[in-house]
Amino acid sequence: MWNFKIKHESEQDLKTPEMVVEAPLVEETKQVEKNKKPEPKAKDETKEQFYQIKNKLFTEIINELNLKAVQTVKDDSSVRRAIKDLVNSLCEKYQFAINDAERDQLSQDIQDDILGLGPLEHLLSDPEISEIMVNRSDQIYVEKKGKIILTDERFSDDQHLLKIINKIVSRVGRRVDELTPMVDARLEDGSRFNAIIPPIAIDGPAISIRKFSVVPLQMDDLIKKNTLTKAMAEFLSGLVKAKTNIIISGGTGSGKTTLLNILSGYIPADERVITIEDTAELQMQQEHVIRLESRPPNIEGKGEVTFRACVKNCLRMRPDRVVLGEIRGEEIIDMLQAMNTGHEGSLSTIHANNPREALSRMENLMTLGGVNQTAKSMRQQISSAVNVIVQVSRLNDGTRKLVSIHEITGMEGDVITSQEIYRFNRTSTDENGNVIGQFEATGVRPHLVTKLQSYGIKYDENLFNEKMGES
Repeated sequence: MWNFKIKHESEQDLKTPEMVVEAPLVEETKQVEKNKKPEPKAKDETKEQFYQIKNKLFTEIINELNLKAVQTVKDDSSVRRAIKDLVNSLCEKYQFAINDAERDQLSQDIQDDILGLGPLEHLLSDPEISEIMVNRSDQIYVEKKGKIILTDERFSDDQHLLKIINKIVSRVGRRVDELTPMVDARLEDGSRFNAIIPPIAIDGPAISIRKFSVVPLQMDDLIKKNTLTKAMAEFLSGLVKAKTNIIISGGTGSGKTTLLNILSGYIPADERVITIEDTAELQMQQEHVIRLESRPPNIEGKGEVTFRACVKNCLRMRPDRVVLGEIRGEEIIDMLQAMNTGHEGSLSTIHANNPREALSRMENLMTLGGVNQTAKSMRQQISSAVNVIVQVSRLNDGTRKLVSIHEITGMEGDVITSQEIYRFNRTSTDENGNVIGQFEATGVRPHLVTKLQSYGIKYDENLFNEKMGES
């Protein structure tokens, strides 16, 4: 392996380095031959050499460019051309043994580092990637078509990763440091961004990005993906039109927000909708929409606007519908009160593994919120407010399914009663790891049919008593 050393004419002259190539020593060559590894190792060495060249050129270009001037340029095409020219000239100056494709890649990477978000840029532009997970500077995973994949991308080091984090959070008026080592933000395209840095993150800064879909999915898209059936879709759309209070339950990454977005599209255009989120990502299709977003305190501990405060305020704004991004705290108290006092047709999500657990979680959140009521009283409030719980799940093969639709029917003694209308019946897994199963109607006729009829919503009675095909 060739050794690259930088020789300077003087200690202060860092802008005119001279490349000296030393031939490998005989003993070193023997050692390399002795410990020769298979091809993957050679590939890793080539990749490492590429990053070494990139880091050197990056430093040189930073010295040449006026970064403050670059940041003020609205049209970055001229800056990109200047960076490309600098890369070409420096590669010729140091006689790097790289081909044209590698040179173009170097140029693009450096442009992304200076003008964009570095290695994250092309991952964010890939429409097949739904999530980006940076575990450390040299380990970046993505979720692609439901599968988690390790990429070849990397940051130069922790400092490089930290610079990108600071670039993102500074754009939205946030900061991250030792005093506030965790931060939530939103990228320009709406993607959800979370970062955590040392000392909390032991192995170095880490990032999670939930990508924002530029083109919102529609119900037909979910049917084509076999997330649910047409019959289930018709039932859910009818529930929304009939002002039914619906809670979407599921785990992280199960598709709760996606389904919430789609269901909100069935809200009539003449109704006033108010959305409340901690990080705005809902894509409402109506025009008469007010969007509220909670705010954490600043570095001085001031300026916080809680989720609950947003919920309380929205009820003073004459909403026809309230759409809550996620129930996760004491705001559930005000949300349930709203559902019980004339704000029908509200929609929200909650983290839970099944409908029964969703009900328990709502009760626990009420308790944590300081509700001074008996368990029975809280359950009565929940059962009278929530009409339907829709359970979504991300299966082990990466697919997302609507696995259950439960109708809340009331109370029996101290217990909330419900009945399952639809379910996904998992039967087996094939040799490729794909889940096999079918969607089924349980044969139970929902009590809510009466409400659907009162709103003039037509449906087929057979939707509730027949199997709906293989998954």
